[in-house]
Amino acid sequence: MTDENRFDRRMLEALVCPLTQSPLSYDAEAQELISKPARLAFPIRGGIPIMLVSEARQLDG
Repeated sequence: MTDENRFDRRMLEALVCPLTQSPLSYDAEAQELISKPARLAFPIRGGIPIMLVSEARQLDG
């Protein structure tokens, strides 16, 4: 992963799920921010989190 595509983990302190306002966890392998209460995974593209519910992936289980 290049520096320009790397997610700055300090952003996690400021970001919350847009649906539930709950904290997010970072999945480095999948490059996603996870909202467990909403069961959504928000993609990170080019180092930028895409915090749109319409762009999120529904989590299984």
